[in-house]
Amino acid sequence: MKVVVIGGTGLIGSKLIPKLQAHGDDAVAASPDTGVNTLTGEGLADVLEGASTVIDVSNSPSFEDRAVMEFFTNSTRNLLSYERAAGVTHHVALSVVGTERLGDSGYFRAKIAQENLIEGSGAPYSIVHATQFFEFTERIADDATQGDEVHLAPVAFQPMAADDVASAVSTVAGGSPLNAIVEVGGPEMFRLNEFVAHYLDATHDQREVVPDPDAGYAGAHLHELSLVPYVNARLGPTRFDAWLAQRAAAGGPSGGGWRR
Repeated sequence: MKVVVIGGTGLIGSKLIPKLQAHGDDAVAASPDTGVNTLTGEGLADVLEGASTVIDVSNSPSFEDRAVMEFFTNSTRNLLSYERAAGVTHHVALSVVGTERLGDSGYFRAKIAQENLIEGSGAPYSIVHATQFFEFTERIADDATQGDEVHLAPVAFQPMAADDVASAVSTVAGGSPLNAIVEVGGPEMFRLNEFVAHYLDATHDQREVVPDPDAGYAGAHLHELSLVPYVNARLGPTRFDAWLAQRAAAGGPSGGGWRR
């Protein structure tokens, strides 16, 4: 089965490709680096030829409100149109746990718009809502830093390893279209501020984490359950301390841009 991964050279996509190949799929990475541009449609017809499934794990290069909205809406419209012409039978999209609860953020409004386009397209689809990735903890801290302090809301938080996200997406893509949303999260519940404080301590970062109920998250105001999945979520196996130990052993950085 030919599976095209939009955003296939990014954090999740690069982990997803070998998982699909291990299942016997002909997995193809599609991104601007491989000559495929979903905003313009460049390369889409060629890469989708013969594909039965498309997995969209791409992200906007800009998080400015207008730019991110244009990216997710225009890219999704193009994808759905080219998929229809190519006879694709399963559209899988990676989105974010809590999207429907965070509409005061421009980023999450754009994700809501993306999901609405998919759900209203008539195409067979599955949407995977994932919690935040361990790999982006440093970026969360950086975005919340004021001087030497990191201001974060003391709300529930259930992050997961990017590799577990890729595994969950691969599993969903290998099944029949759900025509629904499935949620995935990490195996442990934290407080957002305590989670980031633990990470900073483990990485010898001297910044102080300050619990701040008014602190935003990607421009959104947080409530207690804004960032956690519902009770029937599928949980990844990787615990945070095990991931920290793996990263320390590998000598790798924490990760870069937000969400993908």
